[in-house]
Amino acid sequence: MRILVAGVGNVFLGDDGFGVAVAGHLARTDLPGGVEVKDFGIRGVHLAYELTGGGYDVTILVDAVSRDGPPGILYVLEPSAGDVPRSFADAHSMTPETVLSLVGVLGGEAGRVLLVGCQPADTSPGMRLSPPVADAVARAADLVVELAGQQIAMALATAGHEEERTC
Repeated sequence: MRILVAGVGNVFLGDDGFGVAVAGHLARTDLPGGVEVKDFGIRGVHLAYELTGGGYDVTILVDAVSRDGPPGILYVLEPSAGDVPRSFADAHSMTPETVLSLVGVLGGEAGRVLLVGCQPADTSPGMRLSPPVADAVARAADLVVELAGQQIAMALATAGHEEERTC
């Protein structure tokens, strides 16, 4: 099983750099085999191409997500494809849904996609995470490892059941 953990966001807009910070934290963490961590930053089109040709079974996106909760709260969402904009003039601000739609336009299949999101406190220009979001980085990294482990366990259980049926 191959799992991509993709940190996304703009490090120049405060808490929007959350996904990049989590990817950096995970890069220094012992991860299960088959799990790759990449920092995509604001390169949504690059992420779409990676998902199109990468052969991943599961992708875990990590990003700042506004859901009207208290700053620093974590969410696990399962985004679906949205509308593809007519122009990619502002490809830096592509949403996860737009990236997934672009994967389809490019002829790819993203597999299962989970989004670990954090409620931002401040996305104004600046290169520091707010205290509640900075405190959420390690918790989010732990959550990503837990989700990856769950996906691997489910794949192994499914493979075991298929093997039992073919015997």
